[in-house]
Amino acid sequence: MACLSCNDLRISFRIRKKKAYAVRGVSFSVGDRATLGIVGESGCGKSVTAAAIMRLIPTPPGKIESGSIRFEGNDLLTIPEKQMRAVRGRRISMVFQDPMTSLNPVFTCGYQTAEPLILHKGMDKRAAAELSMELYSEVGIAEPKRVFSSYPHNLSGGMRQRVMIAMALSCSPKLLIADEPTTALDVTVQAKLLELLKKLQNTKDMSMILITHNLGIVAGMARDVIVMYAGEIVESAPATELFASPRHPYTECLLKTIPSIEKRGERLTVIPGTVPTPLEIPDGCPFHPRCPKAKDICTKENPILRCADGLNVGNDGSGGHYVRCHC
Repeated sequence: MACLSCNDLRISFRIRKKKAYAVRGVSFSVGDRATLGIVGESGCGKSVTAAAIMRLIPTPPGKIESGSIRFEGNDLLTIPEKQMRAVRGRRISMVFQDPMTSLNPVFTCGYQTAEPLILHKGMDKRAAAELSMELYSEVGIAEPKRVFSSYPHNLSGGMRQRVMIAMALSCSPKLLIADEPTTALDVTVQAKLLELLKKLQNTKDMSMILITHNLGIVAGMARDVIVMYAGEIVESAPATELFASPRHPYTECLLKTIPSIEKRGERLTVIPGTVPTPLEIPDGCPFHPRCPKAKDICTKENPILRCADGLNVGNDGSGGHYVRCHC
């Protein structure tokens, strides 16, 4: 059963008097109490997709051109803003990738953690403060009282991210969106935060969308993975199958960039070139200028997302292995 389903999502931005598509026909579903990993380099449309789910696309310059996002029987793109505010933060929460810019610097962490409890659950300030400190303890903050009265700049990056996670979980959401939750954190803190998210997901029976540029992070977290490039899904599969048998050259390149102990002493693998901006997407397959397997047809025709294993289960990429490639 799907917790959330997104169908044919298209998002454009007005840039220098031109319309540029940052998300182009994206469809996926998130299983109940399951984790979906969304992977790709910066600029592939991952965070824009997450912002659309929360209906946080700035308009203008952004515009959701078409598509639907269904959650608990409603299309989140068409419900009134008042109804969406009741969903945002209560039924769907988001951990943003940079807690330093996401947390308000003029309010204490405690004030910001208590705010959704007061707004969504109608708690008084005392009860909200007590529950906030309980949440701090739950996410591994050793001194909840000190952190509650601290400002964001008084805390380390890992501690600020734990405060963000506590805020996101305060109203026991059904779906948590974690957008690059380990960005700019050292490896030890990354591992602790990922383990924390996995533990909290199990204890709170919630679904999760984990957005990252690192396939290594989703290896032990996600049940299903979609790989995005230039605003499109280029591959979608169960995580175990994607790692065992990647079908798209971009996915293969991403896997090769994961550091491992076997590669000790070797130069790190990189993908040549950069992700095209929405204004500079080439004709044909968007990845062909960087693709080691590009053929002549790749420069002329953008392939459709097709079933790679012959088991065409679900038109949203769920239940099967899908790839967008001429190879």
